[in-house]
Order: sequence, then C-alpha cells, then structure tokens
Amino acid sequence: MSGQGEQIVHVAIFSAKPYDISFLTRANTAQAGHHLHFHAARLATGTMALAQGAEAICAFVNDRLGRPVLEGLAAAGVRLVALRSAGYNHVDLAAARSVGIEVCFVPSYSPHAVAEHTLALILTLNRKTHRAWARVREGNFELDGLMGFDLYGKTVGVIGTGRIGSVLAQILLGFGCRVIAHDPKPDPDCLARGVAYLDIAPLLSASDIITLQCPLTERTHHLVDDRAVARMKTGVMLINTSRGAVIDTSAVIRGLKSGRIGSLGLDVYEEEGELFFEDLSDRIIPDDVFARLLTFPNVLITGHQGFFTTEALTAIAETTLANITAFECDGAALHPVPDRQM
Repeated sequence: MSGQGEQIVHVAIFSAKPYDISFLTRANTAQAGHHLHFHAARLATGTMALAQGAEAICAFVNDRLGRPVLEGLAAAGVRLVALRSAGYNHVDLAAARSVGIEVCFVPSYSPHAVAEHTLALILTLNRKTHRAWARVREGNFELDGLMGFDLYGKTVGVIGTGRIGSVLAQILLGFGCRVIAHDPKPDPDCLARGVAYLDIAPLLSASDIITLQCPLTERTHHLVDDRAVARMKTGVMLINTSRGAVIDTSAVIRGLKSGRIGSLGLDVYEEEGELFFEDLSDRIIPDDVFARLLTFPNVLITGHQGFFTTEALTAIAETTLANITAFECDGAALHPVPDRQM
C-alpha cells in the first residue's frame, strides 16, 4: 500500500516519448506512486512481452490492441488497458471484454488545444504564412501567390460538435463567421449562440470551409468520399483534426486535382501508424498516397500534434493515472470506454 492508502500498480507504458515520461512521472509522483515502466516501442504482437509482470498497460493511438494482443496481455496478467487518448477505435473492445480486460480512456483533456490547432491550420492555409516565411528567409518579398480571404462572413461547416467542435464553433463565431454544423446530438450552447444544424449534404454544399471534429465509427468511416467531395463548393477548404479514416484520402486527392478542394489541412492521416510520432527524415517514405499529398502546394500536414499543449498533456497524464488508481482501489476505472461512439 502507498502512503495514501492506494494500491501500487505496475504499469507498462508503450509508445513512450520523452514528453510522456515527463508528464506521467510528474502526475504519478503527485497523486499515485505506481511503478511506471516506460517502453519506446509500440504495442503489437512482437512487443507485448514487455508487459510481463504488469497489472495495467498504458497505450496511445497507434498501439495495436487487436484480439491477439489482448489475449496475450490477459495471459500475462494484465487486467486494465489505460488509453492516454480520447479515441479508442484502435482497440477491439469485444475481444477485451471476452478476455476480462477493462479499457478506460481520457474523454476530455483540453478541447481548446485541438480547436486552436484547427484554427491554426485554417489561418495558415488561408494566408499562406508557411510559404511567406520560407520566401522571406530567402530574401523573396513578392506577394504574388499569397492572396487569402477574410474569414469574416464566411460559412464554416463543423462536422461534430462534441467538446472540441463546440469550442471551435465558439472561436469561429468570434471571427465573425457563419457557423453551421452537423451532429446527431446538437450542442445546446452552440444552438444558443446561433449555430444552425443541417444534414450532411446541405452542409457540404453551403460551406466555404469544412472542418471534421467527429469520432471514427462505422458511420463516419470515409465520411468524406468522392460523393461528398462532389457536393462541396468549388475551392472549398477542408480540415481534418479528428481521425484520419474519416476521409478517403484517394477521393480527397482527386478533389484537389480537379480543383473542387481548394486547400487541405490535415493533422491526422488514415495510415499514420507507420509515419507519425517518429523521425523519418533520413529515410524514404514508402507510402505513395502520403507522398502524393506532399506534392500539392495547397496542402498543409502536421503530424498529429493538435493535442500537444502543456495543459492537454497535464490533463491526459492526471486522468490516466486517476483511472489506474480507481480501477485498483474500487474495481472500476473512472472513465471506462462506452459501448459505442456516437
């Protein structure tokens, strides 16, 4: 038992980066006192042996938690999977239940972090500040090719008004945008602020900017496909800071080539598991679809950094450790994953 009367748990933490080690260690020292074992390796069938001796494992978005891994973890004595993320589409929840492993997550950390990063992508693509920065460093002060537009008065379609989408809607309203939205459960605060909720088809056709803030489910998988792109305004700006597979990347590339999509901002990518969170600067990227995206001057990609703020990482670490402590002391984590996402 720890000094606070809490059970001490051995936790194997996968995909651990220096910032994970720093924030999780700080939160653990302040509130839990568990034994944390950090592993840089991603969790997969070839690395699950690293969880031997742990009662709980802590995983991130690109760790693989299919049935073979979960069965192996259960055989090793693991009883809890603590995700340090809001998304859990990478976990086979039915398999977890069948082997007696509870899965918990971080339902909310800092919606402002992702919402503000979404706005950063919009502003950067619009005013082309990334291209202007590169020009000025080379002594080129030409303005041709850097023309943007006023956000004021533009119609922005927000698909998904959960915690992040509702914060983003509030920010966009502050810029003087007309905000329309789609969500199975309209947010009361958004409605009170004048956000109009529409079906997907009219939202796509009415929006100057479309931003995706929805979870990845069977219903939202490839929500943006060829048919959806065809409904959009010519020259639309499309932003995705939710989950990569919400868009069909090949369809979006066709939209870019035709000019239907005027600019594209991504913080997530459908096949990011083999790319993001690693330094691949000395290697050839084998993903031809991703390489094709990089050839477009009107495409801006960041490597899943929307969550990456001090406030968000602090909240993620504290909630993750609180989940583990509650599970050990009370038999149930504070935030078990729901049966299904809306």
